[in-house]
Amino acid sequence: MYSKNKIDSFIKEIPLLKDIMNLKPVVWLNPNRKPSSEMPSFPIKKEDMDAAEQLWKRFAPFFVNAFPTTAKTNGVLESPLMEIQNMKSLLNQENTKIEAHYFLKCDNALPIAGSIKARGGFFEVLHYAEKLALKAGILKKGDNYADFTTDKYKTFFNKYKIGVGSTGNLGLSIGIISAKLGFQVTVYVSADAKIWKKDLLRSKGVEVIEFNGDFSEAILAGRQKTNADPMAYFVDDENSYELFLGYTVGALRLAKQLEEANIKVDAEHPLFVYSPCGVGGSPGGTAFGLKQIYGDNVHCFFVEPTHSPAVLTGLVTGEMSNISVQDIGVDNKTEADGLAVGRPSNFATSVSSHLVSGIYTIEDEQLFILLAKLMDTEKIFLEPSATAGLIGPQRIATTNYAEKNNLNMQNATHIVWATGGDLVPSFEREEFYKRGSEALV
Repeated sequence: MYSKNKIDSFIKEIPLLKDIMNLKPVVWLNPNRKPSSEMPSFPIKKEDMDAAEQLWKRFAPFFVNAFPTTAKTNGVLESPLMEIQNMKSLLNQENTKIEAHYFLKCDNALPIAGSIKARGGFFEVLHYAEKLALKAGILKKGDNYADFTTDKYKTFFNKYKIGVGSTGNLGLSIGIISAKLGFQVTVYVSADAKIWKKDLLRSKGVEVIEFNGDFSEAILAGRQKTNADPMAYFVDDENSYELFLGYTVGALRLAKQLEEANIKVDAEHPLFVYSPCGVGGSPGGTAFGLKQIYGDNVHCFFVEPTHSPAVLTGLVTGEMSNISVQDIGVDNKTEADGLAVGRPSNFATSVSSHLVSGIYTIEDEQLFILLAKLMDTEKIFLEPSATAGLIGPQRIATTNYAEKNNLNMQNATHIVWATGGDLVPSFEREEFYKRGSEALV
């Protein structure tokens, strides 16, 4: 816990913290962001990203066999990059105009798990499964990974357990892929996890253990119980190297899509990316990957709910994962269940502190309004937390960021990373849309 005197000293040094504590939407520009030429050494390198991409390629035959809907993409799991002109036009009627290109990276439509968490969650489980199989000698270099769907592999993996603490989407991705491989899986969920997500996990044969507290309680209990079992492996959203690495591959895929769309990214054509942020793993991994590719020509911004500004609190105070939102009197209660995190990732936040251009916060009601607007204009459904980046260009335009960095915004490309939504059941969709529509009136 932090004393009142300590919090007061933070406020004196960083007055913005008072607005964060008062739940006001804020925009923070990162004073510690480093240019590429001064970037510190990170535990992950570009060659690690490339190696991660190769693992995905090795497992492509497994996905074709295990999830036949992926056959049309030859087992490659990727989401579309869509220009959303109608949404742009609507937003431009109401606020600061969004110039140049405005895209949606549709991880809401990512195959199988319907969220960005599949990038990290699937990767870590596949990495662990490959490691176990190689060590046991049942997998050899050059083998066809379609064999991972056979009874031989399922019987082998069934001796092992996987645990994860989650507010929802990470648990879904870990549960779905682990159960399909044959692992015994337990997902420790916080009180804000949606009932339908828990029901879906149980339908896949996953054990779900519920807690009355928030994400921190669920992950702590899951970590302790899993690590006490020598046959169990814990996917640790607060400290995982593999999760982070899995997310970096999304940057490689996005770069290819931009190239195919003839979108330039250079000093005269800056790229802006807006990512919803929970503990910071998925946006941090994406930002790291994009920085490896585009250097100073990409500008990454995270978005958090006003009631759960975990990464923002850690970066603003400089306390990183040592401080929680509860320490500054914020309740961590938000409808954006995937972002309902009180304490940031230790690993991801330490990396992002040098990479992220800034963070802005958004009120829950705005998430639902944006959900309704996107449905009305583009017929695209996102879960509430995934809409957080849609007003990114307008929020950053209220700052001096472009002028300070001498950026030509007329040539900019803005990408909103839509992090989830496709698995949300119809009754939830209708309720979310209704709430957003009524708030518009």
